[in-house]
Amino acid sequence: MSGVTLDWRTRWSIRAGTLLLRTLAATWRISVHGRTPARERVARGDGAIVLCLWHGQMLPLLCAHRGEPATALVSEHRDGEIIAQILQTLGFSAARGSTSRGGSRALLELVQLARAGHDLAITPDGPRGPRRKMALGVLLISQRTGAKIIPLVAQVDRAWRLRSWDAFEIPKPFARVTVLYDTPVAVQAASAREAAEQLPQYEAIMEAALARCAELHAERAGVREAHRTSPRHGAAP
Repeated sequence: MSGVTLDWRTRWSIRAGTLLLRTLAATWRISVHGRTPARERVARGDGAIVLCLWHGQMLPLLCAHRGEPATALVSEHRDGEIIAQILQTLGFSAARGSTSRGGSRALLELVQLARAGHDLAITPDGPRGPRRKMALGVLLISQRTGAKIIPLVAQVDRAWRLRSWDAFEIPKPFARVTVLYDTPVAVQAASAREAAEQLPQYEAIMEAALARCAELHAERAGVREAHRTSPRHGAAP
């Protein structure tokens, strides 16, 4: 437990915000790619997976993953308590802390959860950034447990983007959201130092996943436009 106590106004705001989020998310037109291999891995009992997502895309991605629970890492400060309670209403568990230090309590807890077969969801650039720069924790979890890392990324056609360090995305009503579960990868390293040397490689893997997701999103938009302008829909040939 975090030990953070929330006043009644904050607790009420969490309930209202959760209801608003569910209502908003219900309007999103979400297209998901690549989730079947992740599901099959879990069904076979091949061990835990670590969903790796950038902090700024947390909202659409966790909403898309709703119903397939995982333990999400959430910081221990007051804002983290609010996020943790919202996640719990969506069916997720919350581990409190940061993996930015290899010996942290949070890292040890997540390693134990992964060894016990629990799926994890981690934002390796959170909670303070820099944006889209990975902390070492996510690689250490894979290196110590053998859990596969699955890059989880999104592309949104219409969103509010906050003026925060992570450019936090809130898809607008009826936004088209394309979600990609990319190819699972496992860290091959004999030590934490070797894992740390691979950070640029895994940042590149995440960026490549974002590029593939953008391509899928563009194809989706192109198919829709072609369908809308086809002669049978009244457009000129």
